[in-house]
Amino acid sequence: METSRECHLPPGHGNPSAPGHADVADWGAAEYQGAPALRAHRDEGRRPVARVELDGVGKRYPNGFEAVQAFSIDIQPGEFIVLVGPSGCGKSTTLRMVAGLESITTGELRIDGRRVNEAAPKARDVAMVFQSYALYPHMTAFENMAFGLKLQKVPKADIEQRVRKVAEQLAISDLLDRKPKAMSGGQRQRIAIGRAIVRAPKVFLFDEPLSNLDAKLRLQMRVELSKLHRSLGATSLYVTHDQVEAMTLADRIVLLKGGVVQQIGAPLELYDRPDNTFVATFIGSPAMNLLTGERTAAGVTGAGFQVAFQGAGQVGQPVVLGVRPEHLRPVEAGAAVFSGTVEVVEPMGSESFVYCRHGEQLLVVRTKDAPPSPGALMHLAPEPGRLHLFDGATQGRLG
Repeated sequence: METSRECHLPPGHGNPSAPGHADVADWGAAEYQGAPALRAHRDEGRRPVARVELDGVGKRYPNGFEAVQAFSIDIQPGEFIVLVGPSGCGKSTTLRMVAGLESITTGELRIDGRRVNEAAPKARDVAMVFQSYALYPHMTAFENMAFGLKLQKVPKADIEQRVRKVAEQLAISDLLDRKPKAMSGGQRQRIAIGRAIVRAPKVFLFDEPLSNLDAKLRLQMRVELSKLHRSLGATSLYVTHDQVEAMTLADRIVLLKGGVVQQIGAPLELYDRPDNTFVATFIGSPAMNLLTGERTAAGVTGAGFQVAFQGAGQVGQPVVLGVRPEHLRPVEAGAAVFSGTVEVVEPMGSESFVYCRHGEQLLVVRTKDAPPSPGALMHLAPEPGRLHLFDGATQGRLG
């Protein structure tokens, strides 16, 4: 989870036993007893989902630091939105503004059409899952999951039924009598997610929930989260620094850098038509190859290469040419656009990553064919229609 001196969490965050801890997974429990329509909706077993609108929402601290530049997004009911970017980009700050942990300094936040800028976290009907799990250490898994329902004064029989149903869904029924210290990290995270689910909130907020897990468990939990979302159909906002999580989980991605939204769109939109060079290199692994050059009447000319390109840009304009590793293919010398010496080969099983030195540029080629050996000369050409062109000055996409 992002941390910075400008971002302040409520007392006791990350330590459920600390004084003043609000336990955001249980927000709205007791307070929503005064909302008969909502309670009736839940009592009938139908899960509520919400439309969430960020209309010019931004965050600036009193010292002038702009953590999040104002942006807008209309999140449809049941949509899974992933906020992704490097550390300090503003993704967790954005999530906390939706949760009510951070004040909004510009714009308007609406949940189901109702302005909630000034609403307390407990009045927003959201449930949050933290990186740190935030489980009560003195309670069993069952008691942790049931805590919010008890505050809500849900009948004991209903609590039993709802907790056990969610536990079965998450394959944690055998953990219900254990306390957190007797569980693995993955098990604790399932309990934290289960505690949020049993409350049936309108919106789920996930703040890097998988970052404490090892790679194998992260993959397993990612698959489970994807299945869970399809099953629940709940509106969800999910924060991660991992572009693989973003690509595999999201209906739409919000990619941030330095507090500024770089692009919003479906995963393949960002992959196939990145708005700028940052998006082009952040989304995709290995990253897109970028080469500086100049726009000519026929295409682009750079250090040691000429390539035909039709479309955007003015003749003489400095540009950046982009091509993804899987869109470079070996060719005969006479058809080559790029030629260079193989420096490193990374066998990945079904494919290999070949790093080829072209002048001062290290090009990455993704190939399923038998790779050449280090030191070999490699001739390459981009696949037709697979080139990207960016403005050399602004780094923004051309055309």
